[in-house]
Amino acid sequence: MSDGIPAVTNWAGNVTFAAQKVTAPGSLGALRELVAASRRVRVLGSGHSFNEIADTEGVLLSLAALPAGIDVDTAARTVRVTGGVRYAQLAQEVHAHGLALHNMASLPHISVAGSVATGTHGSGRANGSLASAVREVELVTHDGAMRTLRRGEERFDGAVVSLGALGVVLALTLDLEPAYPMRQHVYTGLPLADLDFAAVTGAAYSVSLFTDWRAPRFNQVWVKQRTDREAAPDFPWAAPATEPLHPVPGMPAGNCTPQLGEEGPWHERLPHFRAQFMPSSGAELQSEYLLPREHAGAALQVLDTIRETLAPVLQICEVRTVAADAQWLSPAYRRDTVALHFTWVKDTAAVLPVVRLLEDRLAPFEARPHWGKVFTTAPDVLRARYPRIADFAALAEALDPSHTFRNPFVDRVLGA
Repeated sequence: MSDGIPAVTNWAGNVTFAAQKVTAPGSLGALRELVAASRRVRVLGSGHSFNEIADTEGVLLSLAALPAGIDVDTAARTVRVTGGVRYAQLAQEVHAHGLALHNMASLPHISVAGSVATGTHGSGRANGSLASAVREVELVTHDGAMRTLRRGEERFDGAVVSLGALGVVLALTLDLEPAYPMRQHVYTGLPLADLDFAAVTGAAYSVSLFTDWRAPRFNQVWVKQRTDREAAPDFPWAAPATEPLHPVPGMPAGNCTPQLGEEGPWHERLPHFRAQFMPSSGAELQSEYLLPREHAGAALQVLDTIRETLAPVLQICEVRTVAADAQWLSPAYRRDTVALHFTWVKDTAAVLPVVRLLEDRLAPFEARPHWGKVFTTAPDVLRARYPRIADFAALAEALDPSHTFRNPFVDRVLGA
């Protein structure tokens, strides 16, 4: 950092950004002027990343000082949300209008624009990633100009999961649906042996499985039921919990959304964690790998063979499902997906060898890593797993010919 600017780090504090300037413009005009005058710019969302995706040697830009805009169109069932807004704030406003998002990630604390740009998701066999709800993207491009891309346009599917490489996402317009009530049930002690993965993950609207890989079982299964259209879940494979639980053993359950079948609004059940509590202080690293759902059983068996290596550096592993989408750089692009998420201890030296082993064992399944988390997949291997990567590179070149929004992470991904 220069000019006495304090160091800025990502969520886990494992990356200290190299920015020469950190700024938060207070108006759209100031934002456009700043971008047009800068050689390099990256946008810092909520900071919930675990690698160098947001790093830059130029200007690190926060949208936190811009006026927050959440404009709900009840007739069209859409919402326009500005780039600095987080899901907790968005969900409350949408619900107040009697509407809902189709899904949410486990954390409501993360920014909408940052989540979408990295292909973040919730869970549910029929539920697409958060990016699948986007119908318009409004960008400030390299020269400070405004550009809007809309669903149905030729290059729209390349502009949503964009890794921040096309411009500053000023706003997104999302699809909504009528608000719905939910119940959350937690079950314990699901054996890995003879697991009917399709039946278990299809038991309700959203299902998440948790294991610490200390034994061939899932410690907990979180089952989120839409009570407007689903009966109480039939879950004969594991015992119902008798008290609220946190996914990570020893952590306080009070930070989590209500369980034990208590009905409530969608935005207070879809996330795992309550909006008023931060689930962690960054004392962790995270990785996630997304692979075709038909390989779920085989992949879980592979993980079981290395669980003695995983367990010592693992806090918890979560297994979720995601429906296929059309976003060129989405990890769920054109394939129904199983997502294997790992929350590690905060020890990079101990975790990286395990990550490399994990990637090697998952390679036959063409696993795609989450863009914002720890991974070591070689760039050429990564590019081979995205059929539209060349089209995205061409789109990035067209919208950002000066490479204002590039950084080493993006260059590696694109092969620049």
